Order: sequence, then C-alpha cells, then structure tokens
Amino acid sequence: MSRFDEPLTKALDPKTAKLLHAVLGLETVGDLLRHYPRRYAERGELTALDALEVDEHVTVVGEVSRLMRKPMRNRGGTWLEVEVVDAARNKIYLSFFGKGSHVAESRLKPGRRGMFAGKVGLFGSRSHPRWQLSHPEFELFEDGEASAEEFASAPVPIYPAGKDVTPWAIRRAVGVVLDTLGPLDDPLPADLRSRLGLSGLGDALVAVHRPRDLADVRRARERLKFDEAFLLQSALLQRRRAATAWPAVSRPRRSGGILAAFDERLPFSLTEGQARVGEEIAADLALEHPMHRLLQGEVGAGKTVVALRAMLQVVDAGGQAALLAPTEVLAQQHHRSITAMLGDLAQGGMFGGTAVTLLTGSMGAAARRSALLDAASGTAGIVVGTHALLQEHVQFADLGLVVVDEQHRFGVEQRDALREKAGGKRPHVLVMTATPIPRTVAMTVFGDLEVSTLSQLPSGRAPITTHVVPAAEKPHYLERTWQRVREEVALGRQAYIVCPRIGDLEGDEGDMEPQGDDERRPPLAVLDVAELLREGPFHDLRLGVLHGKLPPEEKDAVMRSFTRGELDVLVATTVIEVGVDVPNSSVMIIMDADRFGVSQLHQLRGRVGRGGLPGLCLLVSDFPEGTPARARLDAVAATLDGFELSRVDLEQRREGDVLGAAQSGKRSSLKLLQLLRDEDVIASARQEAAELLAGDPELTRHPGLRAELDRLLADERAEYLEKT
Repeated sequence: MSRFDEPLTKALDPKTAKLLHAVLGLETVGDLLRHYPRRYAERGELTALDALEVDEHVTVVGEVSRLMRKPMRNRGGTWLEVEVVDAARNKIYLSFFGKGSHVAESRLKPGRRGMFAGKVGLFGSRSHPRWQLSHPEFELFEDGEASAEEFASAPVPIYPAGKDVTPWAIRRAVGVVLDTLGPLDDPLPADLRSRLGLSGLGDALVAVHRPRDLADVRRARERLKFDEAFLLQSALLQRRRAATAWPAVSRPRRSGGILAAFDERLPFSLTEGQARVGEEIAADLALEHPMHRLLQGEVGAGKTVVALRAMLQVVDAGGQAALLAPTEVLAQQHHRSITAMLGDLAQGGMFGGTAVTLLTGSMGAAARRSALLDAASGTAGIVVGTHALLQEHVQFADLGLVVVDEQHRFGVEQRDALREKAGGKRPHVLVMTATPIPRTVAMTVFGDLEVSTLSQLPSGRAPITTHVVPAAEKPHYLERTWQRVREEVALGRQAYIVCPRIGDLEGDEGDMEPQGDDERRPPLAVLDVAELLREGPFHDLRLGVLHGKLPPEEKDAVMRSFTRGELDVLVATTVIEVGVDVPNSSVMIIMDADRFGVSQLHQLRGRVGRGGLPGLCLLVSDFPEGTPARARLDAVAATLDGFELSRVDLEQRREGDVLGAAQSGKRSSLKLLQLLRDEDVIASARQEAAELLAGDPELTRHPGLRAELDRLLADERAEYLEKT
C-alpha cells in the first residue's frame, strides 16, 4: 500500500484524525497532503478588511496592539476586547467573555504576534463599523521557533478550516505526516519532469506546506497543478480509447428514407454549421462503436433540427431514438415541435404506426400504457420523455440513439439508466447544451467526448437588447418597464415575466440560484407578482401563470394558449428556460435577476426574438452599481456572446460545480487547477498524456502513474467517468 493510502487514524492521534474526517472529509495521508493552503500570510499581515464577509470563518495574522477591559452592560462583570493590527495599521477586534477572557488576557500581550481564527462580524455604529472575532481560536508565534530572518520571511500557510478545526491544527497534522513521509514514487516520468522543468513530487509537497519563501510556493504549485491536469486528462483519454472497443449497431444514412423526405420539406436551408455538424454525427452513427458526442450551441442556434435529423437517420436504419428532456414543459414542447416539423411523415409509413410518442410521469394510465407499448413494440420510432423514460419497466425494441437535452440537468446515473435500455450493445449518445462551454472546460469536463459547436444563428433570428432596471434606485424605471410590456402587447406581441420562485417557500421547484445575502427580502414569486399585475398595470391584459407544480394538463394548456396567442403575458418560473419556442414573444422581464446565474439569464432571454421580431430583455434588480451582483447583470446586458458569458459565469463559480464530480456526489479532484487561468497547463498536460498513452496505453511501463490513476478513479469515480 502506498503511503498516500494510509488511513489518518494510523498516521495521527485518533482525536485529530476523527476531527479532520468529520469536519473536512479527510481520510488518508494523501487527502491531508492534498489539502493545500488557501493562501500564505507573512507574520504581521492582517487579512485585507475589504475581503472579509460577515459570518465568514476567517483566519487573520497580526500583532496585538492593546487590551481593554469593559463592563458588561446588562449584568455584572467585564469582558475583554483585544485590538489586533498589521503593519498598515488595519485593525480587527477580538472579544472574550467569562473564564476565556482571563486566559486570553494572560497570553495576549501587546507586541505578541500570531494567528486568530473565528467567525467574523461587524459591530459598532453604521458610520464607523468595526470587524470583530468573538472568542476566536489563536496561536501565537514564538520568537524562538526560527532565526529572526527566517521568522520575518517564511510565509505562514493558511489552510481551509472549519468549526473545531483551526488552520494551525491542520498545519501541525501536516507536519507530523511530512516528518515521517519518506521517499515517494513519482507518477510523472523523469524525462517529462526534466523537459518541463517540474519539481519532484516529494519536494513539491514539502514546499507547498513548508515554504521558505514565495518562490518555493510558486514552484510547488506549478508541479501540483500539472499533476491534476495530467492525471485527469490521462483518465479521460483512456476512457475515450476504451470507448472505441465497445460494440454498437451501425446506423448508416440511407438514401430515399424519411430523413431525405424530411430534408426536402424543410422550409429553410440548414446553416453551414448545421450541415457540417450533421455530417459529423452521420459519420459517427455509421460506426460500429458508440458515438459519444456533445453538441453545444448558442440559444436558438438550431440544435433541435440537428438532433432530429440524427434521430431520423437511426429510424431509417431500423432503430429507435429517445429524447430525454429535463422538464415536462420542455418534453411536451419537443413532442409538439418534432411532430409539427415531421407533419404527415410522423404518422404511419416507414414508421409502421405512431412515429413520435410522449412519455411523462404524470400521464393518465391509458395514455401511459399506450406509450409504453409503442416503445416496447418498436411502433414508436422516436420517444420523447422526462425522467419517466428511466424507470425499469420502460423498454425499447431496438434503442439506437439517446439524445439528452440540457445534459447538465441530469445526474450520471440517470443518463446511464436510459443507455442500459439498449440491451447488450450500447446506443449512440448525443448530449446537447445551450450553455456555451469555454475551450478548457470542454477539454477537461468533456475530454472523452467529441465536441461539435453551433455558433451561427439561423436566418430570421433578431437581435436581443438587454438592459438592467435598478428598481430600488429608480422606481420610475420599473413603471416604465410595465409600460414597455403594454406597448409590445399593443403591437400584437407577447411577453414573459420570470420570477425566482412560485409562491410557497417550502413548496418551490428549487430552480432558483440564490446570489444575494440571507438578510434580503424573500425572492419575488410568480403567484404574488401575477396577482399584483392583474390588479395593477395589466388589469386589462390576458395573463397566464406557469410553474413546475401545476398539474401537467394545466401546464400544457397554459403553454398552448400562450403559443396560440390567446395570452398576452406569461408569468413563469424558469420552466420556460430552455426549448420553449413562441415566435410572437418579443419581451422578457426577469424579476430579481440577481438571483439567477449568468448562464441561466442568457438562456432565459433566448426565449424572445425568435420570430424575426426584435427582442427586449429587462433585468430587474435592487442591487446598486458597484456591487458584484450588479456587475454580473451588467455583463449579461453588455454582450450576447454566450462563450464570453460562460467565462464570466465560470469565474464566479467553484471549479467543482462545472466538473462532473459535483454530479457524482464526490469532491472535485481539482484542488489548485483553475480552468480559465490555467489553460496552457491543461493543453500541455493533454498533449503530454496523449503522447505517453500512445506509447504505453496500459501504463505497464509507468506503474507509479497507473497507481495514481487508480487512486483518482477510486470511490466510484471510474464508474462515474464510464457513465459520463
């Protein structure tokens, strides 16, 4: 067993090991050594006060400047206030009560320096607020622990910590492990390290935890970042290589089939991008190993037509296709649009019966039985559905293609459950997303997929103008917003109004992505906003309500009414985020827009401007200029480039949120690597991994690397990568 795999219960005292596991999830020596410092402080440095957030668990480094005993206001006795400063005279105050105050007073003398950790808060007047740590844990620096020069220059590692586990407790635990670590097998070949100028693994781990200076930190992080990129790319490349050995039924394009008939009837010409991607997919479907392709494209780029043509190719070849949608509204929309696009081709003929079948969880018993029979008998060439398709009793006669719309909405196990319905041979898989993905994310998250991109919008799509409405600063702007909706309706057009929640906080859909602080008012709700609009500015307009908790038949009826132009305004949650296509809609108002993510806002506004009419999107928010939330909205308003917005979105999210580890329920394996800032590292690692695996695909000559990959893929990660 590698030393990295040794349980912490053997390497440390049981109490410390138990705490590290309970609070931080660290189980092995390797877990602890890869719990890297969040930052490095110099002795006497205080965390920048403008970086503090209320109730955040922080660690500050500074010098005690004075102590003050103060009387308790409501009861007898005193409490201790300690002022801590740094060289720039930034200040933070520590408060101690009861017996703890006397212990602190005996140790915290003016001039002593150390680290102080606790939950930070603000106190004092509004005009002169002061940062405070109440009963913080602390560790004082001992002047004798190093020479004066070393003491002044050596960076202090500050670790991500938690309640009951201080940064210095982690530092001590790491020190115990490092002192007994011994030589390590380096997974990177010596020639590769030499060529790229990378440190050895053991040296890098010592330097990252016990740096002599910041140059040590830089060299160590350079090596450890490369490790993360190299191991992940190796795993993905091995996965891609293994996929070519899986059997699949070839589904070549057939001349004179229903696809050809469909193409002849198309009322528009395919864009250059649609035609190119269509040829890529057609070639994949003709192979005898499963296609595994990601189709990404801007909102409205025509992904549905590309996917439908792929499904028709499979049907022509005697197979079936399943389209998995994340919501019933979207599944119903896909079913309607596919049926409409096919026209009479969707009935009888080459399909031998009902061509397109809808299957959702809330269908009536009779309709459900009919849909199940169509899928199992092969009568249905295309089955459109929600999670209901994943249930065990749903069977297919010959499932040849699985299309997953908005793939990030589905967990790995859910996608795999549908793929298994193809029997012994794997179906071809096409996953689609309208959330553009930066190159490095695609390379890292989808490194075992082929990626096709649609960036060209079909003709007839009108530009969308986006503005931020500062409702709190300028209430009259909100009044003007309602006037703009009325103006559009007067021209015969329709409008969406989107709210973060339905109405009952405990019964919501969970489609909100909170971005504000907890002290704000509750997010605006569909039911409340609809009532206010009916009684106020839209009292004479035809207004409908749509959200995920409505019965399916009611949802479908509302959406049909809006599509037919029988409603002027639709007040909805994000159930209309993807796939909903109403060409007559020209304006969208997003209430509490700061509570949605960047990509979600981009998706939502893509619902307007679809019928040649200029689109207008108004982002209503209470946040003033200069706040991060407002900056995010301004970024959305400034560009329609989804790829640029995806970078903004990624910069504001944790790496684990975009990596599949979040879906698999596992912590991300990336500790230091940042997908946008380390593009060059990722590209270099992928090239090096590809060259190494080309010469040694089973890694028989690189046992250290193979062991590291096994460790990376442990705890269901191998299963996760396979299912992805």
